[in-house]
Amino acid sequence: MNLTKLQWWERFQKYYTEFPELGLAVDLSRMNIDDAFFACMEPRMQSAFAEMDALEKGAIANADENRMVGHYWLRNPALAPTPEIRAEIEGALTKIKSFAAKIHNGEVNGSGGAFKNFLLIGIGGSALGPQFVANALSHPDTDKLKPFFFDNTDPDGMNRVLATIGSDLNRTLTIVVSKSGGTKETRNGMLIAEAAYKKSGLDFSRHAVAVTMSSSDLDKYAIKSNWIKRFPMWDWVGGRTSELSAVGLLPAALQGFDVDAMLTGAAACDILTRNKTIIGNPAALLSLAWFASGNGKGSKNMVVLPYKDRLELFSKYLQQLLMESLGKELDRDKKIVNQGITVLGNKGATDQHSYIQQLRDGLNDYFATFIEVLKDQHPPSLEVEPGVTSGDFLHGFYLGTRQALAENNRESITITIGTVNAESIGLLIALFERAVGFYASLVNINAYHQPGVEAGKKAAGNVIVVQNKVSKIFADNRNSRFSVTEIGRAIDADQELELIYKICNHLSSNPERKISKSGGLSLIDVRFEAI
Repeated sequence: MNLTKLQWWERFQKYYTEFPELGLAVDLSRMNIDDAFFACMEPRMQSAFAEMDALEKGAIANADENRMVGHYWLRNPALAPTPEIRAEIEGALTKIKSFAAKIHNGEVNGSGGAFKNFLLIGIGGSALGPQFVANALSHPDTDKLKPFFFDNTDPDGMNRVLATIGSDLNRTLTIVVSKSGGTKETRNGMLIAEAAYKKSGLDFSRHAVAVTMSSSDLDKYAIKSNWIKRFPMWDWVGGRTSELSAVGLLPAALQGFDVDAMLTGAAACDILTRNKTIIGNPAALLSLAWFASGNGKGSKNMVVLPYKDRLELFSKYLQQLLMESLGKELDRDKKIVNQGITVLGNKGATDQHSYIQQLRDGLNDYFATFIEVLKDQHPPSLEVEPGVTSGDFLHGFYLGTRQALAENNRESITITIGTVNAESIGLLIALFERAVGFYASLVNINAYHQPGVEAGKKAAGNVIVVQNKVSKIFADNRNSRFSVTEIGRAIDADQELELIYKICNHLSSNPERKISKSGGLSLIDVRFEAI
């Protein structure tokens, strides 16, 4: 849209909406939308509102797994469909706050005295939410415990974390988070942590708590090993919407954050986003803007640009929330639709010196989502020029980038919050959770399952099965050299030769596995041998 500044002002007045009860504003003036679009989408949006109402009342929202989806009950247990579920939610919160208080006052301590760190072991939603919140709200002067994370099954990454913790391992609480208790990456992290404690002469059970479903493998292991505490997860809370359950509230409480304020912010946003008028519902506005930009097919990426260092990890958190929820091959009628919205992100004004060049002048395959934070810091920041602070420069870079994109017909949304605190973090989490639910209804997909993730887990499991067979061939034939084809024939896997090569190449690159690689540049000539 090539508009004059006065025309931009007219659009801004029309498509900028403040929600003062939340300290929130949503600006769609730089999106290619108009009143006719909203009118056309009104019936679909009303249907989305109705589906959300049913979901909150306990309807089976995930037909594939025959389960309810109840993350909205976490911040308002009175909405829970049964007294039992309400009691479980309220009981878990009481348990979390009581446990955190005992950790903080030293009543529960480690082998080396009062805990000063926690190590959270989880993956996906079991780590991304806690990491985002930890980074957003931490302050070295007020944090009760310092957070560390195992969020992958990379041994080098875990060793680096352990090395950073160093001699303070005896004052480090470990939180193992796995809903089913069968997640291999989390199990691997737990075993590596357990071995590290043992190597340091420490009793892991005196430092370990579990967040998991009742009777899961992890729950049984924690009981058998006499861990300090166990906290609940439920089948009606998915990992990507679990931050306001024990998954996120426990580490937040341990770090010393106001978990009640997080829940209050989310609950207030939930109340507002139940509004059935589009203009009065910020989550509806977001979902419709996403739909309009990508033609209801996700044809444009979302580039998340928070102009606040504390929100640097927000794009990573949103990657899972949006891409796992919306990235679906089939719609609810089993038609192939290949839906999704790709989420990318950096932070302002870092992006000013990296990929803003392409965003403005390159492929027009995205819409930007700016997060504007009005309050700079406390105490007030230093003036770097007369009457101008570094925060003013940050705000100027946001406004300049927004305008530069608009002048070249690049779309953007701006979400404005007053400050970054526990309440506004809860608000942002709830806002995007609701927007994702609405968008899924608009495009007729199930936002609450993840068949692609399960397919990836199954494929990874097959790799380990093949690797075990390959390893047995080497163990049974020391000092014998094999081509990839010969190994495939020996383990009856003639169709898996590429996989076998990748496995052998990996084994031979790690000396402790005692597999050597020899031969020429041609893969036909390559040989592997147990040494």
